[in-house]
Amino acid sequence: MKPLDPRLLRYARSARGYLALTVGLGLLTGALVVAQALLLAHALGTAVAEGAPLAQVAPLVGWLVLVVVLRALTAGVQERYAHRAATRAVAELRERVVAHAAAVGPRRAAPGDPAGLVTLATRGLDALEPYFVRYLPQLVLAATLTPATLCVVLGLDWVSAVIIAVTVPLVPVFMWLVGVMTQGRSERGLATMQRLASQVLDLLAGLTTLRAFGRERGPVARVRELGEAHRRATMGTLRVAFLSGMVLELLTTLSVALVAVGIGLRLVHGGIDLVTGLAVLVLAPEVFLPLRQVGAHFHASTDGVAAADRAFAVLEVPVPQPGTRPAPDLARGAVRARGVAVRSRGGWAPAPVDVDLVPGRVVALVGPSGAGKSTTVEVLLGLLTPDAGRVTLVAADGAATDLVDVDLHDYWRQVTWLPQRPVLEPGTLDEVLGAATPDERDRAAALTGLDAVVASLPDGWGTVLGSGGTGLSVGQRQRLALTRALLRPSPVVVLDEPTAHLDAAGERVVLATLDALRAAGCAVLLVAHRASLASRADDVVHVVTAEAVTAGAGTPSEDAGVPR
Repeated sequence: MKPLDPRLLRYARSARGYLALTVGLGLLTGALVVAQALLLAHALGTAVAEGAPLAQVAPLVGWLVLVVVLRALTAGVQERYAHRAATRAVAELRERVVAHAAAVGPRRAAPGDPAGLVTLATRGLDALEPYFVRYLPQLVLAATLTPATLCVVLGLDWVSAVIIAVTVPLVPVFMWLVGVMTQGRSERGLATMQRLASQVLDLLAGLTTLRAFGRERGPVARVRELGEAHRRATMGTLRVAFLSGMVLELLTTLSVALVAVGIGLRLVHGGIDLVTGLAVLVLAPEVFLPLRQVGAHFHASTDGVAAADRAFAVLEVPVPQPGTRPAPDLARGAVRARGVAVRSRGGWAPAPVDVDLVPGRVVALVGPSGAGKSTTVEVLLGLLTPDAGRVTLVAADGAATDLVDVDLHDYWRQVTWLPQRPVLEPGTLDEVLGAATPDERDRAAALTGLDAVVASLPDGWGTVLGSGGTGLSVGQRQRLALTRALLRPSPVVVLDEPTAHLDAAGERVVLATLDALRAAGCAVLLVAHRASLASRADDVVHVVTAEAVTAGAGTPSEDAGVPR
């Protein structure tokens, strides 16, 4: 990312006003710095060289105090609005990243690392705050205050201005050298943090399964290793920041010392008056101060800059054009997939697969973990565009419409999707199930076993659930979601591992639910690992992976050794 990347102003519009305010405050700060130096020089020069009484110096001191107070207020305003702008810009950028990732799909927005996208949208972008609060204001001051102050010094003493003009370029040169030596360190630190977050997310997602097999402490060593790697990366960045800051401080101190020595020698020989010499001595450190601060805060902002670069990479992924054609009535139609395949880092997952979802039939997707079963579901739901093959919606008269041309929201109104962790809104059990007569509700609950769950709750159907079904166990939430699917039968029902968190009794509940959905005329797509589920399906589709296609092949084919 550049020191001020134009993409930041394009994607985080709230940063534009802050940048304008920062430039204005930078110019005001420059004027106050010059005024402070001149007032201080005249006050000291008049008192020391001419022996002026306090009454004569008092007005200059009063103006000097006023300038110092104004400079402090300017710095306070800058700090206050910097925090506000950072909060707004980060929130705006986070909202854009999340909305864009939802529009293009997490697999397209972050290929091979969807969990890293979660880290980026949470902790990663929070690191932009030091960039806004510390780095950007000093960058503006370096671009405005440094040349303005140098021009004032040139008007006062050209010899000192030449010395400063020769030594000032050394600061950005050393900053560039430090940047080259530490290139990639922040990216590696962010990548380590994302790996750690991904590991923790995977651990939390599979904690119930790990506990069932007594392996909940198995990943402890790996998480500790990643945490230690992140600590080393962070401490390495701090070490480099301290060392580079020391180098810059030493360089600027020597540069100011050269100016001071020259002024001292010329004061002794009468080559410069005391007021001018004092003014130049006060202004010389102010020329270098913004550059020193830029170097000091550079490393504090690099994590945020690296996160912003990744956010821009997500935002620049093109959004596919949404379809506009209405979806046909799937209660009398079908969903047909032919040769659909999706590229993965190891080749194709899934390899080309054919799926037909027709009313009154259950289709089971079976295959090893990582073969692409969930990816196939995403393709059939329109959440992911396949790299090969196509998905069509077939009307009752046989007319086929490509899924990419269909209004997905119109399509989704005819689909019920039950993922492994069902999404449940907060409210009472009765409210979560929606509009249904008590008789319909009780019949569906008896079929899924939810009636036994309700009987064990003190408030029965009036039990209040939190967000995501908090208040029920994972298995009970699964029964609740199955009951809701029975009460709101859609033409297409997708069940992703419905027995993942259920025991043998729960599995029988799912089998009974499948029979009920089939009898209701629903087209059911079932992702199954258990043989008992697959045996209840009318059609079984085996999902497999494929080896990487040889360079130059646009799509998988039989010639490339990819099974169909």
